[in-house]
Amino acid sequence: MGTARAATTILLKEVRAEFRARELLNTTFVFALVVVVMFSFAFDPTAAESRRFGPGLLWIALLFAGSLMLQPSFAREHANDTLDALCLAPVSPFAILLGKILANVIFLGACEVLLLPIFAVFYNVALVPVLGRLVFVLGLGTFGLAVTGTVFSAVAAQARMRELLLPLLLLPVLVPLLLAAVEATAGLLSDTPELQTTWIELLVGFDVMFFTVSWLLSDFLLQE
Repeated sequence: MGTARAATTILLKEVRAEFRARELLNTTFVFALVVVVMFSFAFDPTAAESRRFGPGLLWIALLFAGSLMLQPSFAREHANDTLDALCLAPVSPFAILLGKILANVIFLGACEVLLLPIFAVFYNVALVPVLGRLVFVLGLGTFGLAVTGTVFSAVAAQARMRELLLPLLLLPVLVPLLLAAVEATAGLLSDTPELQTTWIELLVGFDVMFFTVSWLLSDFLLQE
């Protein structure tokens, strides 16, 4: 079975399993919603303050939600030795990893679709004029978060304290991604919306680098 077909099979399995129960999506969305709403009530920002601080608060909410959502990516495969069965299948380890990455991109994207309108209302920011460019920035940031989160989820799944280990591994690595994503989003929400190529290049470079690393190290990531 080719890599693309195997990755698609893993992706469909993940999507069916999640949308059948919706436990992870519901929990993640509620968690991100609480973060956004609580920050709004705590700071009660004006329109100018919302454009200044809103992007950082949005990405903090997405980071926390992503950490919660990505942790079970491989942990749940250990319950019934499902990961061992997947590794014994005649497919490349990268196909398994790729299917998990794409599934996490879809789950995070679904959470963002629900969260953005609420963020716009509570922080009084106009997203429609810059929606296309904002979706582009969110897409790059989400892909980078999903790649790194899935990779470290595979690493942490082998550890005893996996729930604590994943955020400790993930947060320092994501600093460049979060910096670029927040600055790019802040530029779009400013009085004169602007998308600086420097931050886009950093996002693209981060995504390409970690996706390549995940491909090169996929054989070792899924080993005991």
